[in-house]
Amino acid sequence: MRYSALRLLKEGLTGQKGWTPHWRDPAPKDDYDIVLIGGGGHGLSTAYYLAKNHGLTNVAVLEKGYLGGGNVGRNTTIVRANYFLDGNSQFYSHSLKLWEGLEQELNYNVMHSQRGLINLFHSDGQRDAFARRGNAMVNQGDDAILLDREGVREHLPYLDFDNTRFPVYGGLLHPRGGTARHDAVAWGYARGADRRGVDLIQNCEVTGIDVAAGRVTGVQTTRGPIRARKVGIVTAGRSGQVAAMAGMRLPIESHVLQAFVTEGLKPVIDHVVSFGMGHFYISQSDKGGLVFGGDLDFYASYAQRGNLPMAEHVMEAGMTLMPMIGKARVLRSWGGIMDMTPDGSPIIDKTHIDGLYVDCGWCYGGFKAVPASGWCFAHLIARDAPHEVAAKYRLDRFRTGHLLDEEGTGSQHNLH
Repeated sequence: MRYSALRLLKEGLTGQKGWTPHWRDPAPKDDYDIVLIGGGGHGLSTAYYLAKNHGLTNVAVLEKGYLGGGNVGRNTTIVRANYFLDGNSQFYSHSLKLWEGLEQELNYNVMHSQRGLINLFHSDGQRDAFARRGNAMVNQGDDAILLDREGVREHLPYLDFDNTRFPVYGGLLHPRGGTARHDAVAWGYARGADRRGVDLIQNCEVTGIDVAAGRVTGVQTTRGPIRARKVGIVTAGRSGQVAAMAGMRLPIESHVLQAFVTEGLKPVIDHVVSFGMGHFYISQSDKGGLVFGGDLDFYASYAQRGNLPMAEHVMEAGMTLMPMIGKARVLRSWGGIMDMTPDGSPIIDKTHIDGLYVDCGWCYGGFKAVPASGWCFAHLIARDAPHEVAAKYRLDRFRTGHLLDEEGTGSQHNLH
C-alpha cells in the first residue's frame, strides 16, 4: 500500500478498515544468498539498500526479538553531520543527504526535523576547536555558523550565560542538524525492504555461525539452521558476542548510555543543544517531552538500564546549563548498549572469514548513521569492496595505527 493524503482521507471516511500490515511475517527459508543478523536500524537499512541498489532480494533479516527493539528505539534521535576528521566527515555528510530525502524515498513519515543543532563552547580553547570544526564542515560541503555570545542568546535566551564556572562564550550552529522519530525510521526501512522481497524474521535468535574451510556457510537459530553464502553481523552492542560465535574477538567494549524524557511541556526548546562542558544534550519532542542524555555509565555492561550516579550527573549538567528545566518531572529513563571502539569511530569491513562481514562500533553515532551505514554495508556485501565514504572504517586500522580518533581521547577504552 502506498501512503498519501488521499489514502488517509479515504480510510478516515471508511472506518480505517482498508489498512494492510506494514510487512509480512514469513517463516524462514532453508537457504538465502545473504543473512543479516540484527533487525535494528542498520540491519534494516542494509537490507533495503541491498534490494534497491543492488537487486539482491534473496535476503533474510534475523531478529531475536521484534524489529526496532534495540538501540534504534533507545536513543535521543539526533541527526547531524558535524564531524571533523577525514573519513568521518565524508561519511556523516553522505548520511545527512540521505536523511534529507528519506521520507520521499521510503514513502513513510520518519518525522525528520531540521531544527538546527548548536554546540556550545565555554573557553577560548573550545572556541578555536569549534572554529576549526566549522571550517572542516564547510569545506566538506555542509553548513556551519560560528556564533558569538550574543548570537547564541538570540537563539537560546533561556541559558545561564553568566554561570561562574562555565560561562557561555558562543556556539557552533549546524542548521541542517536536527532530529527524527527513531521507531519510524526502523518501520520505514522494514516496510521498504519487505516490499522489495526481503524476509524479515522476528523472534529468531542466532545461536551459532557455521564456518567450514575458512568460509561462512550459514547460521544456527532458535528456528532451525539456515544456509547462507554471505552473513552480515549488524547487532550493535551485542556485536562482540555474535562475532565470538565465529571465533572472532572484535576490538570493542559494550557500555550503557542512558537517556531521559520529561513530561510534556509547551514548546520552549527549538533546537538541539549540546553543553560543551558537561556532555549534556537536549531537544524537545513533538509530544512536548524534553529528551536528553549525557555520558556513558563508564563500565562494561549488556544491561539496557543505567545507574543513579550517572543519572544525577546528567541532571546536574542540565541544571547548570538551563536552570529553567528544574521543575520538569522526568517520566522515564532507559539505556542503550553502545559498542565502543578504541578510537570512537565505527567498523564496516570484511572479516578474515570469507563471506562474513561486520558493521559495528558506532559508539555515540549510531542513529544518525543509519542511512549511510546501510548504504555502505550493502555496497560492501554486494561488491566485496568498501564504499568510498566508508573506506577508512577498516578493521585493520587498530593493528596499523591509522585511527580515526574523533574525540582526541586516545586508543584506550577507558578514556571514552
